[in-house]
Amino acid sequence: MKGPVALVRHPAVADGAGRCYGRLDLPLADPASIAPLLAALEPMRGAAILTSPLARCRLVAEALAADWGSVPHIDPRLLEIDFGAWEGLPWDDIPRADLDLWARDLLGFAPPGGETGAALVARVAAFWQRLEAPAVVVTHGGPLKVLLALAAGEPVDLARPSPPPGSVASVC
Repeated sequence: MKGPVALVRHPAVADGAGRCYGRLDLPLADPASIAPLLAALEPMRGAAILTSPLARCRLVAEALAADWGSVPHIDPRLLEIDFGAWEGLPWDDIPRADLDLWARDLLGFAPPGGETGAALVARVAAFWQRLEAPAVVVTHGGPLKVLLALAAGEPVDLARPSPPPGSVASVC
């Protein structure tokens, strides 16, 4: 890969505290939270902009593209993990035994109707393999764990903390 890549996590969402949300399309808590990202990404001006289709990411990418006079590219491989039947539930309403099964096997376990961690890793790795720099990638905590590990040449650890909402990580 030639050139820089900026990995961006969307800003905080409304009504997300204490809830399981992956593919649930929650709105941003504060649309003004996009402005600091635009300023932080100014050195990347002219780079390709790739984004998850969910509004919390897409709004950031669209604002960036409007400022730069470009068009964002929506890529479904950048979606957050699919929590299936858990989507939108308060974490406290998900049976503890199910959460324990997930915690013991982050790669192999899938919530009912959801996606395994291995499937998340596979689709994000496929995205990474074809990514051309320079690029700005706007996505979610789960995909960012994968992308940061791949960029560093390290094994993917889905138990590692996600970058904070509204943050930018630059990689080469």
